[in-house]
This record gives sequence, structure tokens and C-alpha cells, in this order.
Amino acid sequence: MTDGTTGTTLVKRSGERFFTDLGWLDSKHSFSFGHHYDARNTHFGLLLVSNDDVVAPGTGFETHPHRDMEIVTWVLDGGLVHQDSIGHNGVIYPGLAQRMSAGTGILHSEKNDLPTSVLTSDPAAVKPVHFVQMWVVPDESRIEPGYEQLDIGDQLARGGLVTVASGMGRHRDEAAIRIRQKDAALFAARLADAETVQLPTAPYVHLYVARGEVDLEGAGRLGTGDAARITGSAGQRVTALGDAEVLVWEMHADVARP
Repeated sequence: MTDGTTGTTLVKRSGERFFTDLGWLDSKHSFSFGHHYDARNTHFGLLLVSNDDVVAPGTGFETHPHRDMEIVTWVLDGGLVHQDSIGHNGVIYPGLAQRMSAGTGILHSEKNDLPTSVLTSDPAAVKPVHFVQMWVVPDESRIEPGYEQLDIGDQLARGGLVTVASGMGRHRDEAAIRIRQKDAALFAARLADAETVQLPTAPYVHLYVARGEVDLEGAGRLGTGDAARITGSAGQRVTALGDAEVLVWEMHADVARP
């Protein structure tokens, strides 16, 4: 934990996360989720869920409901088939920004994209899908359910922090997709060795290392699965130690203190 002009940085290591292993699903939860509950770890800012999931080929989450939540899914490897009750059906892949607004209620399923024929004809091609799913509370309840997606692979390849999703005024025009939360924005960066990006200045910033290693100014080395919860961020710098991919939430409100 660091205190001073940059506020407070709480580093949460990969091994500290809650863990669910269902055979077909390897899921690590940064916050309380499902039957995993810790009253001291229910959210950070507006971020309620940050699950790092690996789903085996030919398996996945069957149709299930959500309500009053903005859900952003970021695929790291493989393909994730999405189907929902408002008519959307497609594959989410690395570099595709995707958001589902649950609103008054929506049903959806998420499954590994690998065709059944591949499972039998080419065992070497069997590949899990790896993704991070993040939930933030909307700024208005009981909205109409919605869905949005956009490929931002070209922007990511150019380097720097890329605005994935935002409901904030100053990021809205540059965001790939919009979320119904005026006090939050999500950024992603694929960093080459020694490349540096600057975190947003905000009351709450959540940095998640999706892969690789980085150095966070004032906090030191973070590895794959590590996160930093920064209260009173003053724009610390993040430097890649080898190739790395990071996800960054900028938030200007807290669930408990809107």
C-alpha cells in the first residue's frame, strides 16, 4: 500500500482471488461472486465484478438471466459465442469490444466457439477460450436491455491506452462502445517491452494485468492476474516488462458513495 500525493494504492495479487473450478470452467474472481463472499471485498468504485474465466472447448454458460447491470466482456484468447433473448448472436474474439446492458432483464448464454467437429477430427486444435468479464452498475435502473460490439484491433495495434467503453462525456466520442454509466470508462492496452502508458486521473482507478508483467509507478512489479486499486489516482505510469496486456477502469463515483 502506498500513501502520499498519488493517493492510496492497494495491490491485490493473483493468488488472493476467489477461485471456482468446475472442470469445464476455471474462474478467478477479484470481488465477491456467487457463493464466494467477503463483506470487505464486494466492489471497487463502480466495478462489482472482474472475473478471469477459462472455458473448455465444447462447454460454456447455459442460458441465464441478468438485470440492471452493464456487462463488458474482453476476450484474450479463443472465441466466445454469445446469444441473447433480444436477438443477438455472434462470436466475441480478441480485439472485439462487447457490452450487454441487462436493464429490465435479459437472458443470454456464452460458450466456447470451438466446433464439435474439431473436437473429434483434430485433437491438437482443441483450445479453451480465455476472457475477462466486468460488471459495473448503471447510473439508471430498469433501462431497456441493449447490446453493442466493435472490433478495435487496429487501434490496439497502434499502442497506448485505447478507450474500450465509456459513458463519460469526454470519452464518449472516442469509445468503441458505450455503457450506461456516466462516471466510468474502460481502457485497454497491449504493450510491447518497455512501453509506458499513463493511468487516468480519477477518484478510483482499477488496473488489471490480463497477461504479462508491468511496473506500476510507486507500487512496483505486477504480474498476470494482479490488480491495483488506486484511490485518488494522479496519473501513475505503467511500464511493460516484456509484452503485456492491461485493462484499466476510470471511475468518478463509488457504489456506496454515488
